[in-house]
Amino acid sequence: MQPVPRITVEVPVLRVGASPSDYENLGTRVDVLRRRQGLHMTLLHIGILEDFARDIVQWNRGTTSTEAVTRTTSAWLQALPVLDAFSGTAARLTVLGGGSVCGLEVEVPEQVRDFQVGLVQALHRLLDELLVDNIDDFILSSRALGYRHPHWTPHVSVGRPASRDRRPLDIEPLAIGFGASRIRNRQALPATGPAGTPPAGRQAPDD
Repeated sequence: MQPVPRITVEVPVLRVGASPSDYENLGTRVDVLRRRQGLHMTLLHIGILEDFARDIVQWNRGTTSTEAVTRTTSAWLQALPVLDAFSGTAARLTVLGGGSVCGLEVEVPEQVRDFQVGLVQALHRLLDELLVDNIDDFILSSRALGYRHPHWTPHVSVGRPASRDRRPLDIEPLAIGFGASRIRNRQALPATGPAGTPPAGRQAPDD
């Protein structure tokens, strides 16, 4: 049985450092280094769409149906704007996910942070349309969304921590190239209906 796909808005990693060895050298600092193909940075995590809908229905006590939440959220996601490709820099490894994940902490251009803030604001508008009250409390408590902290830390997960030491580890700075933003597992979204209001921007193309 295949796992149910999780939905995120992300940017793919196109390159790390000046040569493939720059990334492979991280294997001396990280356990089970992930393959470069498939590396990405998450801008907004929605999670399993059915779980997200269930969280909303439980929160607003059935005021909005599961079907309506799923349809509206799917349309909203596919109407989100696209962030153009950009470059960032990573100069340290940090421990994430409660200690189970090691990631490159990335310094990104200000427009990337602005874009991510815009996504969160758009999520607020979606939740308001879906009749969710106390939206900030909902976001931090939703299991599907999985927020551990109210603030976004740009990072690329690369493996597991090599030791029990949870302090950030400085590394030789690496230039990281990112592609345009996309919806991960877009093909798993159901047919769309009326959407919430997305932030201003051009419509996202198919993956």
